[in-house]
Parts: sequence; structure tokens; C-alpha cells
Amino acid sequence: MTLQWTAVAFFLYAEIAVSIFLCIPFISPQRWRLVFSWRIWSWLSPYWNKFFFTMIMALIILFIDAVREVQKYSTPENMQDAKLNPNVYDHVHMKLFRAQRNLYICGFSLFLWLIMRQTVTLINLAADTLENSASLQARVDRAVRAAQEHQENSQTLKQALLEGEKSKSAEKQQMKLEVEKLVGQLKAAEHSVQKSQAEVEAMKRQAKGLAQEYDRLLREHHQLQNLQPSEDKKDQ
Repeated sequence: MTLQWTAVAFFLYAEIAVSIFLCIPFISPQRWRLVFSWRIWSWLSPYWNKFFFTMIMALIILFIDAVREVQKYSTPENMQDAKLNPNVYDHVHMKLFRAQRNLYICGFSLFLWLIMRQTVTLINLAADTLENSASLQARVDRAVRAAQEHQENSQTLKQALLEGEKSKSAEKQQMKLEVEKLVGQLKAAEHSVQKSQAEVEAMKRQAKGLAQEYDRLLREHHQLQNLQPSEDKKDQ
């Protein structure tokens, strides 16, 4: 294996290791987010896009070269020449096997390189989504608590209004009873006043009768006094 394909093979092994490490289930996206926020990545971020596209171009070139090698050693002319000489046949098949191996190595390297970038992007998106969902859940919990408090306050206010209405109805009933009692007392007082007025009228009539009787007696007394002097004169 030449130097370039050895480097591509090691690059493929590194990609496989990193991909497996990124897919470990017990490492949450938030922890990967903390790893991605290290200062070294911010230092490498200006060069990351250049390095990414450079590796893509290099892998594409090597992939095209591997495809060319596979086509080169799988042509019918080479296979017919190889059949005439057993040593050449083995040599052609060895070259074809190496070309196919290089093609697979380069193809998988290019595929995993794109997958790794997409995986890192998805991990960051998942971390953002989890953080947003956590903040949203906290806001929902606060809203639910506020709604519960508002419901409790409304229930307390409703209970207070019901108690107020009950107390008002009790006060109204008590006031009604007091009014009825006062009305009864007023009627009794009116009856007493009417009775007193009747007694006063009767006393007035009695006093008027007594006054008339007194006047009559007084007149009779005067008449008797007037009769005595005349009788005395007759006796003399």
C-alpha cells in the first residue's frame, strides 16, 4: 500500500473511532456541547471549513483515481492477456484487488467524513433543542403554577363571596326579623295610642257630662238661694 492510501486508511480508522465515540448513548448532547465549546475548537474554527473542503476534494480525487484503477484492471483486454500468462493473471488480479480496496477505503472515508460533520451538526441542534425544551418546560411549569395560584385565589375569592352572600343573607334575615318585630311593636303602640285616645275621649265626654251636671246643680243652688229670702220675708 502506498503512502497516500495508508494515510487514507488511517484517516478511515480515525473516522470510525470518532463516529463510534459520537454515537455512545450515555453521553448526552449537552455534554458534547460542553466539549465542543472548548477553547481549542474556537481557535480551530477559522480553519475548519477550509480543512473540511480540502479533505473532501482530496478524497474525491483519490476516489476518482481508485475508480480509474478499477476500470483499468477490469477491462476485457487486460483479462484476456492475463489468461495467456498465469503470472500476469495473478498480477492483474492483485492490482484489481488493491484498486477495489482503495476504492472502498476512499469511498467509506468520504462517506464517514460527511456523516461526521452532519452528526456534529445534529448533536449541536439536539443540545439546542434540549436547552430550549428545558427552558420552555420551566416556563410552562411557571405558567402552570401561576394558573394554579390564580385558580386557588379565584376559589378563595369565590368562597369569600359565598360567605359574604351567606352573611348578607343572614343579616337580611335578621334585619327582616327586627323589622317585623318593630312593625309589631309599632302596631302595638298604635293600638295603645288608639286605646288611650278612646279613653281620653271617654274622659272628655265624662268631664263634659260632669260639667253640665255641675252647671245644673249650680243653677239649682242659685235658685234655692233666691227662694230662701222670699220665704223669710213672707214669714216676717
